[in-house]
Amino acid sequence: MVTLNAVHYVYIIMTLIILVALCFKKEIVIPCVLGIVLIGLVYTKSLIKSVQIVNNALIASNSELYSILLVIALVTAMSKAMHAAGVDEMMISPVRKVIRKPEGAFWGIGLCMLIVSLLIWPSPAVALIGALLLPVAGTVGLPALWAAVSMNIFGHGMGLSSDFFIQGAPAITSKACEQEIVHFMGTLFPLWVVMCVTTSIVAFVMMKRELAQNKEHQQVTAEYQKVEIRNRGLAVALTALITISFAAIIASMLVFHIVGGDATALVAGTALVLTCIITIATDGISAALENTVDYLKEGFIFSIRIFAPVIVIAAFFFLGSQGFAESVLGEGAPGILNDISIFISEHIPMNGPFAVIIEMVIGVITGLDGSGFSGLPLVGSVALTFGNSIGLKTEVLAALGQITTIWVGGGTVIPWGVVPVAAICGISPIELARKNIIPVAAGLAVTGIVAMFLV
Repeated sequence: MVTLNAVHYVYIIMTLIILVALCFKKEIVIPCVLGIVLIGLVYTKSLIKSVQIVNNALIASNSELYSILLVIALVTAMSKAMHAAGVDEMMISPVRKVIRKPEGAFWGIGLCMLIVSLLIWPSPAVALIGALLLPVAGTVGLPALWAAVSMNIFGHGMGLSSDFFIQGAPAITSKACEQEIVHFMGTLFPLWVVMCVTTSIVAFVMMKRELAQNKEHQQVTAEYQKVEIRNRGLAVALTALITISFAAIIASMLVFHIVGGDATALVAGTALVLTCIITIATDGISAALENTVDYLKEGFIFSIRIFAPVIVIAAFFFLGSQGFAESVLGEGAPGILNDISIFISEHIPMNGPFAVIIEMVIGVITGLDGSGFSGLPLVGSVALTFGNSIGLKTEVLAALGQITTIWVGGGTVIPWGVVPVAAICGISPIELARKNIIPVAAGLAVTGIVAMFLV
């Protein structure tokens, strides 16, 4: 039996306060700092150590997020160089002939994001799709916020929650619930379809209504407006180079099975190399020595401006993960989110509907640390427990748990999880998370109801 102590209750109370602040559209850095201090104080019984823990938590949080910060900075620097050379305009002109309306941009960006995410995972897909298709969204009138919603829902939601090609998520969940992965993925598919269809339709209807009312309409930012192409021949050559480079990246990831952080590193490194090549070709070696530095500065300034509050916010929620907590609080620190989830499953009377609800609640809770994968072993184990104890279909519960955990924690409704998409689109992560909440909540509700009939 798991028992909760003061550290757990502080985490729960501060999380509720933070969620209330988000509902009132308030910034949440101060409550997150307070939460870290209180957890440190309760755990160490020392005010001095609790203040030191704030710093240590921020350092650890930055370590977790820095790779994403870096790739966003480098891709942004590359986009600045592309814009100066007129390459972005050259690249989007053919796509603009096909995608002429915001609705087409929403579905086009989303489907491209889904395909690339299934093949190489969402993190590197964000940089690739953002660099190539975000300018199209701006030119046809799709606000950056809704372009980000499309990328989030189709990439970090649909793509990551299924993971049909790389099969990282299904492998973890199926092993935890003691099911064959092929059988498990067959069970996962219908629930995944229900979740995807519901969420995408609700988001699309919301977008249509907002555009019709002309509320919160994002203006096309300067870097995505047309630029006069000074040397069309050079622009064509650079466009070909970048297109071939991106295609080679995707091919390399597929052939050599490069995924996750390694895939992101390949995108980031290529972006920096291309930035140098584009700048030298456009401005000459002498001017490029200065201009490349300027592009890098702009990229890092843009990235850190987005990430600065997120590093603080993530530091609090990462404390719910045992591995992160031990790196900050010391060896033996509790796995707060896991403990809370197990406590709930042990103290709620079980039947079919309750088991479905508890499985989803556990998925949501374990997703709060912003990692869609950290909760998969737990939701799989809980599903196995329910299946053995009350005769429910273990694979259905596990599939529902995987969908819930990844849609919540993988990067759709947690502000510190949507940062890559928000950064590449130049919007607030908190605003993006708010915009995603209704479609994702609707999808989870419908999927949960369907699961009750299947379990």
